[in-house]
Amino acid sequence: MQGILNQDKGFFRLKVNRQIRAPKVRVIDSEGNQRGILGILEAIQMAEDEGLDLVEIAPTATPPVCKIIDYGKFRYQQTKKEKESKKAQHHSKLKEIKMKPNIDEHDFQVKLKKARGFIEEGDKVRVTCVFRGREILHAEYGQGVISRFCEGMSDIAGAESPAKMFGKTLSIVLAPTGKKKS
Repeated sequence: MQGILNQDKGFFRLKVNRQIRAPKVRVIDSEGNQRGILGILEAIQMAEDEGLDLVEIAPTATPPVCKIIDYGKFRYQQTKKEKESKKAQHHSKLKEIKMKPNIDEHDFQVKLKKARGFIEEGDKVRVTCVFRGREILHAEYGQGVISRFCEGMSDIAGAESPAKMFGKTLSIVLAPTGKKKS
């Protein structure tokens, strides 16, 4: 449906009844049958006889297409559809898992399991290895932890880009690949 977008409400504002300015319009009745090209006053009278509204649904067509419908009911259904579509959308969030380069095996497995849960929910995961003090001298340990983590998640997630060093932190972002866990 075409119309003027109402910025406040987010729905399309259609011209109804006397707001339609075209002298002749193509009319579709309430059952969906074409009634042909009629004068605007005749079309409005036809809609009023049925107790419904004349709504301009295609203003750019020549002549504009108008339909005889209950406008209030139509708007209610449109807003209901918009709410349903917003509900169905999943907004991907970025979750973060922090580790040290000398992490214990059990702690590593716990973090891996938590990240796996985030990925299965459809979220992205930033894995960060934080270096303290002189640990930065052996950045390869952190790189090893990150690569082990990526290998553990390779069946359901992939790296968006290679691991990057920002100051004393080494991080990588993992995103769901679409493959399901077997």
